[in-house]
Amino acid sequence: MCGIVGYVGPRPSQDILLAGLARLEYRGYDSAGVAVIDGNGDLGMRKKAGKLSMLRDSLADAPLGDGTTGIGHTRWATHGGPTDVNAHPHLADDDKLAVIHNGIIENFSALREELLAEGVTFRSETDTEVAAAFLGREYAKSGNLQDAFQNVVNRLEGAFTLLAMHEDHPGLVVGARRNSPLVIGLGEGENFLGSDVAAFVEHTRKALAIGQDQIVSITPDAVTVTDFDGNSVEAEPFDVSWDAAAAEKGGWSSFMAKEVAEQPEAVANTILGRVHDGQVVIPELDGLDELFIGINRVIITACGTASYAALVGKYAIEQWARVATDVELAHEFRYRDPVIGDDTLVISISQSGETMDTLMAVKYARERGARTLSICNTQGATIPRESDAVVYTHAGPEVAVASTKAFSAQITALLLLGLHMGRVRQTLTDDTAVEELATLPEKIASVLEKEHDHVSQLAGWMADTRSVLFLGRHVGYPIALEGALKLKEISYIHAEGFAAGELKHGPIALIEPGQPVFVLVPSPRHSALIHSKVVSNIQEIRARGARVIVIAEEGDAAVLPFADEVIHIPLAGAMFEPVLSVVPLQIFAMALATAKGLDVDQPRNLAKSVTVE
Repeated sequence: MCGIVGYVGPRPSQDILLAGLARLEYRGYDSAGVAVIDGNGDLGMRKKAGKLSMLRDSLADAPLGDGTTGIGHTRWATHGGPTDVNAHPHLADDDKLAVIHNGIIENFSALREELLAEGVTFRSETDTEVAAAFLGREYAKSGNLQDAFQNVVNRLEGAFTLLAMHEDHPGLVVGARRNSPLVIGLGEGENFLGSDVAAFVEHTRKALAIGQDQIVSITPDAVTVTDFDGNSVEAEPFDVSWDAAAAEKGGWSSFMAKEVAEQPEAVANTILGRVHDGQVVIPELDGLDELFIGINRVIITACGTASYAALVGKYAIEQWARVATDVELAHEFRYRDPVIGDDTLVISISQSGETMDTLMAVKYARERGARTLSICNTQGATIPRESDAVVYTHAGPEVAVASTKAFSAQITALLLLGLHMGRVRQTLTDDTAVEELATLPEKIASVLEKEHDHVSQLAGWMADTRSVLFLGRHVGYPIALEGALKLKEISYIHAEGFAAGELKHGPIALIEPGQPVFVLVPSPRHSALIHSKVVSNIQEIRARGARVIVIAEEGDAAVLPFADEVIHIPLAGAMFEPVLSVVPLQIFAMALATAKGLDVDQPRNLAKSVTVE
């Protein structure tokens, strides 16, 4: 889950590395480090535990020598705690070789024993230093960095992206990837490597995506890609669709605040170009009508926030496309021997497109003959390339670790997919659904405008709260789960989401006087029965002293006598309510965490892109 960046070119590499790491810090912020080959051909390295600011301060006090070749790393700790010694880069070959790494090398223990038997000593607890020492040993045999690198990666098992450079070869950085992200940035007389395009988008929007088990070598004027056997490979070019400004705060108090506010645009951009003549037509799925007609089952697989978007998608696909749909947690899916075949469509959801659990679920599904489709926000990512088809969300870069606009865009993509499949399968009977879809961005903007201050004030009053519960029915249930997750992620307090119908089956025991409970109330226009049952749930918890905060559509007077606070959302179709009702919960979590003095962008123990299982 670490962030990596590499550079070769005419400019001072240290500045480019630090700027790239600043845009990658969401991937890990336990420690950071850089290595640079200076103008004299000497390799210098600096690394510090803590956030990137600690490294910046150290370099400001004692800069490394100017150089035009460098690699940088920001870490999310796996092997060994977040200390200076365990931080990357790691050095070998008498400190002339530097290596950085994202992922987990599963056979590092056996390799370490092999190297210890040869007299190698280690300074850290990391698997990365084992790879560095192994590479130093291989380089000593040949003096050729690319050949040595190829020998090493063929011995490694697990998930990894490795970057390396040697002071014998200024102007050269080599990298490799297996089950972990790596992209190439193409400049004029300079080239870049990064764990995602944010590492270099300030300097170029031209990129190359490299595939599984491939090695890349960059110099200022050339990029070479081979497979692990040394055979030449053609990398896939693409243009980054956003610029560096999109990944900057731009005056907002936090990236999360910025990204919550960007949700109308993210949803609008995800819809853009996919509605024609009153029908949803997703161009990326052109030619797949036969697939959608022939499937008998859909499985949506994802983790965390994306799995809650998947639950909303289940309702939409079943209602509009009339095909049985299940939601599976990706990290459970492939370990229980599921029944799937060529009549099954497996849909994966991942903001980064690199979520390891989800990637392995996709590979498992393909091996067993299922067709695969991914919903992803990141160009050049692995999961889309491993899938038969992809529907990109166009949310732009999401830097805050806790997902907001990517979640809304994922639900929007699933709604689009459900409408597309319903049209193809001729099962769509809701004539207003496409019209409703087009109004979503405006309605999200309305929630932000009308309820932001109200919800923020409510959160400020509750800064000392130790536990919050969330209840929902139908499509409100996944949003209750998401509301609880957001609060857990960034405020570190107990929060749980429940299906409201489960209340009497155990969770009501948690209700005591003063217990805050958010209740998502569905519109009575869609189902008077479900609405009445949720109102009954409110009465049950209110009778036991709960403090009830209701999210309900404008004009729903039935909830007013039983609610301590009411947060209103605009009128919307049943399938579209989740995109609106989640917004106040995002604002609440952010405001409560802020009131507690916490960093909402970089919550403890978490990182944005989970590239290890």
